[in-house]
Amino acid sequence: MMDWTDRHCRHLHRLMSGRALLYTEMVTASAVLHGDRDRLLGFEAAEHPVAVQLGGSDPADLAEAARIAASYGYDEINLNVGCPSDRVQSGCFGAVLMERPALVADCVAEMIAASPVEVTVKCRIGVDDQVPEEVLPRFLETVSAAGVTRFAIHARKAWLQGLSPKENRDIPPLDYELVHEMKRVFPELHLSINGGIGSLAEVEAHLAAGMDGVMVGRAAYHTPSDILLTADREIFGDGTAPKTAEQVALEMLPYIEAHLSKGGRLNQITRHMLGMFAGRPGARGWKRTLSEEAHRDGAGPDVVLRALAEVTARAA
Repeated sequence: MMDWTDRHCRHLHRLMSGRALLYTEMVTASAVLHGDRDRLLGFEAAEHPVAVQLGGSDPADLAEAARIAASYGYDEINLNVGCPSDRVQSGCFGAVLMERPALVADCVAEMIAASPVEVTVKCRIGVDDQVPEEVLPRFLETVSAAGVTRFAIHARKAWLQGLSPKENRDIPPLDYELVHEMKRVFPELHLSINGGIGSLAEVEAHLAAGMDGVMVGRAAYHTPSDILLTADREIFGDGTAPKTAEQVALEMLPYIEAHLSKGGRLNQITRHMLGMFAGRPGARGWKRTLSEEAHRDGAGPDVVLRALAEVTARAA
């Protein structure tokens, strides 16, 4: 979710669900060590529970990055071994590390030793010409032996040669049954499934099949109201009445005002809000108003209110 799940996105999603575990964008260990840490790692207390995703392949650098990230108060530190981005491949981290499970084990062992916060791993079922039925159990066995007990598994291969990062999210076929089988083979591990999951009904089906968790990416971003507004009730058994998307839009206004007062721009926040009313009357007007006006100099909360009026007028 690089360039997607920034702090503005997470604030929005937390208003929609109080229980779902949120993840940061992936940040490289070298960026944590040498970059603007507050910008890269800073988050609001209201975002809890929240996990930071780290990328890298140097055990010492990852250990120090994990220690630093833990000091910011994250609930989980996740090593991403699933991202197929070109930037990731050239840096020898992300999905390419599926080919080097022993190195991943060394990395997480160092991270666990350095961090008081739980270290987890997100991975694919394999890459390129690997045979997932052979590679994935060996990967889980090797990395769990180093101390990791929680994995999120994207149920697709990553083709590092021949497919773009975008194509890697859609073209390789999903193999949910293999991930379910891993839960049967490794019952002691906490395994979450990821990839192509687009509704709460699908989430519930995977949980009923024995998975410990379900990670939802694109659907939670593009149609957040469908996934997040009722998740606390449907998935976590919370008896609190779900909010409406209209309520959340209004609850975003104080956050927007605070951001603008610090010199921020409206579209830095509203770009994450475009799908809030997807599938509803007025959704087109909501999205058009935000898309056309939020980037303009001086744009403020009134733009959101005008966009919201497009929805409420159609609902009347």
